[in-house]
Amino acid sequence: MIVAELERALLARYPKADAEGWDHIGLSVGDPAAKITGVACALDATEANVHRALESGANVLLTHHPIYIKAPEAFCPADSARPQCSAALYEAARCGVSIISLHTNLDRSHEARVRLCELLGAEPVSSLEHVDEPELTGLGALATLHDACNLRDLAIRAATAFGSDPRVWGDAERPCRTVAILGGSLGDFGELAIATGADVIVTGEAGYHVAQDLALRGLAVILLGHDRSEEPFVDILVNSAVDAGVDPHHTIKILNPCQWWTVSKGENL
Repeated sequence: MIVAELERALLARYPKADAEGWDHIGLSVGDPAAKITGVACALDATEANVHRALESGANVLLTHHPIYIKAPEAFCPADSARPQCSAALYEAARCGVSIISLHTNLDRSHEARVRLCELLGAEPVSSLEHVDEPELTGLGALATLHDACNLRDLAIRAATAFGSDPRVWGDAERPCRTVAILGGSLGDFGELAIATGADVIVTGEAGYHVAQDLALRGLAVILLGHDRSEEPFVDILVNSAVDAGVDPHHTIKILNPCQWWTVSKGENL
């Protein structure tokens, strides 16, 4: 299989038409005619992950987040004066690693919706974008928990499932049955969640005033961290590469290293 064939199969499964207009998906760098030696799947298209792909014997890095939204002015070795994508692109081209990304087109897929719901022990009903048309693809998920619980218990469940230390807004004893889920950034989807009558929204990140406002209006908010909320999508990338025809033995998953950390009050460092 060559790089162009893999990209074509992936975009047939996750169409470009499903991506946001500002998004950058598909092949960013690399030779479309290159024969694939292996595919490494990761959340982010970083210089470090380019090297991890090479070390694993892969010459394709398949990621969820695109290497850039707006192309950098130059592709150069790592330099603090330039965005990190500049060095990632430079290294990928230098080392012969092709980078393919599936971002908001994957976010809109049924696979993403089902995966997020599974992790929380919930039954998907529809996307948040198309509540009245459950069969359509769309961003986010509206789901019903298999076992109703309070907000504290749901936050604990989410922390375990996503490997996160979430920030939670809302009454800990609030009953939760209907849950809205959105990987990444909340954006304006809190309003859609309120309109559906959801008890809580589980997402990656939201601004302070946004989360405060939603909680005061009756929608509890669980913030997992942007990366933690979308790390499960890497499994979808792995499965998609294999389904496209890549040898499973030459398909690997790169675990996203924790790029940020927290301390407890009073902790000695």
